[in-house]
Amino acid sequence: MLERYSRPEMANIWSEENKYRAWLEVEILADEAWAELGEIPKEDVAKIRANADFDVERILAIEKETRHDVVAFTRAVSETLGEERKWVHYGLTSTDVVDTAYGYLYKQANDIIRRDLENFIQIVAEKAREHKMTIMMGRTHGVHAEPTTFGLKLATWYSEMKRNQERFEHAAAGVEAGKISGAVGNFANIPPFVEEYVCDKLGIRPQEISTQVLPRDLHAEYFAVLASIATSIERMATEIRGLQKSEQREVEEFFAKGQKGSSAMPHKRNPIGSENMTGLARVIRGHMVTAYENVALWHERDISHSSAERIITPDTTILINYMLNRFGNIVKNLTVFPENMIHNMGSTFGLIFSQRVMLKLIEKGMTREGAYDLVQPKTAYSWDNQVDFKPLLEADEEVTSRLTQEEIDELFNPVYYTKRVDDIFNRLGL
Repeated sequence: MLERYSRPEMANIWSEENKYRAWLEVEILADEAWAELGEIPKEDVAKIRANADFDVERILAIEKETRHDVVAFTRAVSETLGEERKWVHYGLTSTDVVDTAYGYLYKQANDIIRRDLENFIQIVAEKAREHKMTIMMGRTHGVHAEPTTFGLKLATWYSEMKRNQERFEHAAAGVEAGKISGAVGNFANIPPFVEEYVCDKLGIRPQEISTQVLPRDLHAEYFAVLASIATSIERMATEIRGLQKSEQREVEEFFAKGQKGSSAMPHKRNPIGSENMTGLARVIRGHMVTAYENVALWHERDISHSSAERIITPDTTILINYMLNRFGNIVKNLTVFPENMIHNMGSTFGLIFSQRVMLKLIEKGMTREGAYDLVQPKTAYSWDNQVDFKPLLEADEEVTSRLTQEEIDELFNPVYYTKRVDDIFNRLGL
């Protein structure tokens, strides 16, 4: 992954050094399990634990000759040992090491993502509570609909990310798994105890059944959930982009002193962070498709998934880590303009209260069709001629014969639309 989108903590998990360190731990733990069974001398395992090591450059040099990364690794490790080297990789196949180590690395990555998700959710919750009653225009199809609050908009983000959090926990448990079941998954040359021992020590679960590899539907689900998280962030980012348009300017990404928006236009303040989220979400969704392509392997395994996973696994987790942190800062530092929200509500001449007028007329004895047919022509005239909707009602005898002036005035009060906000927040536990 480009350094531009990498945060050190996550990037370090997928470093070559950390990957090989995980491989070595799997190898050593497998030998410890064999020793527990009395199949390997414990003193030899103690020497392996104390002395086994590797040099990344040496592994890469051997791989040029062997054209096999695990063989290169085991040979490099064996060079650091004495006679006990014969127990390195004993009874194992390459993917016993690689997939189990992957499960361990996923666990490390998931611990970071889990923390990032919780932090992000709390940022959104705080901002939602802050703007719980900040009245603004609700829009459907890009057109003014009825008033809502900015807090409610943020509350939908909160709820969505809580669902993503639940999905993530399920998917994370799927990939935090290991398999040490041999070349075709039947434990022919290694007992299940070794798998159970290694996975227990690594804090991951043993997969109940495998072939030469872990089943890739687990990984497909995991990448789908990461794509869901990225897409949720994109939805939120798209909202900010829309609300930051010059003709609306209801919110604005924080613009730092000295920041530049354009090389040509000095006045520009662009929602570049939110636009960045949109682009990265596209990348992650592409990686999700690749993960699904990796499910259908030949027979007990082919290697077609391997090259793809070397790219999508680190890149996707690194990008999710980056997105949750960067967009969290965008939400936390978002500038909100309540006065512009109120101003923009008036730009459609009070038409946003048409449903309330219609419902009130029904309440006063009109049929729904009659009320609708009375109100709609007035809304059309208001919009076509750019005049206020309310005076048109006040001038209509059929309306005034049913509604008092006080009642008409109350129908145009946007505060009415906040009356259930507390109930919704209570539902969410906000």
